[in-house]
This record gives sequence, structure tokens and C-alpha cells, in this order.
Amino acid sequence: MQPDPSILMQRIDLDIPLLGFYDAPNPKPFEPFIRTGKGNCVFDYFQQILAGDTLLLTKDQYGCSGAGRSICGAQSMPDDGLVKFLVEKEGLKVSEKLMLDWVKSRKMFSPKYGNILIGWLKPDQYEYLKSVTFVVNPDQLSALMTGAQYFAGPDDPTPVIAPFGSGCSLFVLFDDLDKPQSLLGASDMAMREHVKPDQILFTVTKPMFEQLCRLGEKSFLFKQFWGGLRKSRGLPDM
Repeated sequence: MQPDPSILMQRIDLDIPLLGFYDAPNPKPFEPFIRTGKGNCVFDYFQQILAGDTLLLTKDQYGCSGAGRSICGAQSMPDDGLVKFLVEKEGLKVSEKLMLDWVKSRKMFSPKYGNILIGWLKPDQYEYLKSVTFVVNPDQLSALMTGAQYFAGPDDPTPVIAPFGSGCSLFVLFDDLDKPQSLLGASDMAMREHVKPDQILFTVTKPMFEQLCRLGEKSFLFKQFWGGLRKSRGLPDM
């Protein structure tokens, strides 16, 4: 059963819908769909997704080659071609060797069902949910990062990571989706034009989402630090 994020969203003043990344056997419950054009970025459709449509990607129709490789299990471009593009044209690593090492070491998402869906959360499809993404400003990010640390011990997975990768890979760029972890996204310059200048994406695994939804009155969300920050921004008492 999907946990209820309403208290968390209320306490951090978040009114932008949470976005889910799903790998589901039947896409019909997620209608209405958007289907991407060839070569298009996932984030070309970001505003439509925020408005309530769901982007459907498959191994045969995934848009850009980065999304095909990262989240659809499609080897859409040879490694040498990808490396040359990212290094020579875009200048993202100091050398082709370093980029190739990164490409070969990176773990790709392997869909089980093949219908990749990105859109508003669907509580009745919770079993197929892989990650949840918050669209936040820096203050809200500080709250979520603190929340990610709230239940974490020194031997647990690093609660917040910021790995190198394409914008769309933020949905699944975890070593283990079954562990509580979160990821800073929307640092990819190629997709930032689709978000506001003060927006960042914070993506969490299902276990981390469940932990964040458990933050209660004993947590920082109801304490002085967070209340003082809200007051400094001119937000009303809660």
C-alpha cells in the first residue's frame, strides 16, 4: 500500500505533484499517455507530466538514445559513438578513455515488464513503482535531505548521492532500488531548460519514500530550525 505523503508535502509547502517512475505490465491504468518522438528528451514533456499526463517509454519507442540506454534497456548507440559525442561534442569528461571507463562501469536499469511510465503517483499501482521524484526549491531540498538522514545509521547506504549521469537517469541511478536512498537530480545542463532556475529534482527509492512519509511530530519538520526557516521566508505559522 502506498504511504500517504500529504503531511510531508504540507510541512515543506510543496504543492507540485510527486512524480513516480514505474515499470508496469499494463500501461492502461496510467492513461492519458504521451509518446515521445524519436530523439526527444524525456524532459521535453516535463510540463505535460506535471499537468497530469503520463509519459510512456518502451524499448521500441524511447526518445533519445540516453533514455533508451539508461532506463529502457535498449542499446541504442555503440559505446564508441556515445563516448565521442559526450567528450568531443559536449566536453563532459577530460578524455574519451575516462568517459569509456565510466560508460562501461555504469549499471543500467533493466525493465522487468518493459512499459516505463513517468507521471503522477498512482496508489493502486504501487507494486510497480521504482522511485519517486520531488520537484523542489533549495529550502524544500534542505528538508528532504535532512529527512533522508533521519533514519540512517553509519552502516546504512549513503542517504543522499549525486552521481554523474543524464537527466532521465536520475529516476533509477541507484546501486540498489530496494534500499533507502535518495539522489540529487536536474544537474544535467541538457535538461535544465525545462525546469525553473530555482528548481532541483530529488528522487528517492521506495524504501526512502516510505521513511520520509513516516516523519512525525518528533522530527525536525515540527521543530525550531524548520519553523525559523519558514518564518524567514515570510511563510505563515502552521
